Amino acid sequence: MKILVLGGGGREHALVWKLRQSPLVDRIWCAPGNAGIDELAEPVAIDVTDLPGIVAFAREHQVDLVVPGPELPLTLGVIDALRDAGVRGFGPTRAAAQLEGSKTFAKELMRRAKVPTGFFSSFTDPDEAVRYVHEVGAPIVVKADGLAAGKGVLLCETAAEAEKAIDEIMRWRTFGAAGDRLVIEELLAGEEVSFMALTDGATVLPLASSQDHKRAFDGDAGPNTGGMGAYSPAPVLTPALHDRIMREIMEPVVRALAERKIVYTGVLYAGLMITAEGPKVLEFNCRFGDPECQALLMRFAGDLAAVMDAVARGALAGTTLDWDPRPAVCVVLAAGGYPGNYERGKPIRGLEALRDWRDGMVFHAGTARRDGEVVTNGGRVLGVTALGRDVTAAAAAAYRAVDQITWDGMHCRRDIGHRAMERER
Repeated sequence: MKILVLGGGGREHALVWKLRQSPLVDRIWCAPGNAGIDELAEPVAIDVTDLPGIVAFAREHQVDLVVPGPELPLTLGVIDALRDAGVRGFGPTRAAAQLEGSKTFAKELMRRAKVPTGFFSSFTDPDEAVRYVHEVGAPIVVKADGLAAGKGVLLCETAAEAEKAIDEIMRWRTFGAAGDRLVIEELLAGEEVSFMALTDGATVLPLASSQDHKRAFDGDAGPNTGGMGAYSPAPVLTPALHDRIMREIMEPVVRALAERKIVYTGVLYAGLMITAEGPKVLEFNCRFGDPECQALLMRFAGDLAAVMDAVARGALAGTTLDWDPRPAVCVVLAAGGYPGNYERGKPIRGLEALRDWRDGMVFHAGTARRDGEVVTNGGRVLGVTALGRDVTAAAAAAYRAVDQITWDGMHCRRDIGHRAMERER
């Protein structure tokens, strides 16, 4: 197989790394790639939003499968464009990707399908949104309706904070066009979990559970980020909860889309809150989570290329997934200032010492190569990922590796996996 991966972050490095291990794969390209990906795949200077360029490259090089990593090309319709050109792609169509591209679409679909989620209302007028806040009271969650790189969700403890969030999204346009509409919804209490499944539109095959850490600092303090670390599996997700999520959330959503003549294929990712009443959906994503993907693929023991191809061909029935029983922990190393303003081009030291690391992998996210050395080129720079006999051991191994890496301004959370470790203790 010849495969083209789209993207240049930690998730895409993990995808390329695992696809490279498949005996089915002869050649991998990645557009645009990064300093780590470029050691495993041939870099291609095509932007992930350049759909004509992606299609032309796939046809010219007779690519067998295109694997988009980030959500943007999916919501723009890259799978539709590839399909029209006779090229297989792994992921949902533009219509199906509305699950992530529009929180209003997702919420209304859940309401019709009776999928458990918090109460909500959506608005295009900021004054109406303010009035609604004063009707329902706080605490409340205010979200940009569209894509905001994981940062358009504002948790508001007071009505005044909610008004400021509405201003930020709709009046100040902090998240650009993503704030043309906003959703105000119930603030759910409990423990979050990431639940992902593969589906070809008929079969829904769950992946191992994982848990992300969105806040910037230890103790879940500070602003939301794209994710500061993750681990798999998440012990909060018991077998009984797993079955309930499949029965009440994942399968009904795929069916509800099918009833609307939308066949959902690829990864269906439900961000869940495990509340006192049971699991409720916070949001849906239409691709692998980042950095959850790094932890999941560290544990995945099967042939990723074969599974992805089965999804794209509509032949997922009968497929089984094998997992390393050891937990995995991914610690994100970020640039100084992230998730706010940060500088690029800082030389990274210590990577060579971890090149032959036996129990882990350093996945590159925001990196580039300049004058023969690897430098920072983004907010989230590296995802240091390790296996261990339990979450405590995996985290210890990851942090031992973290302590060998440095650059000017580097920061990370030091408590990734803390909820699981508390359970282990």
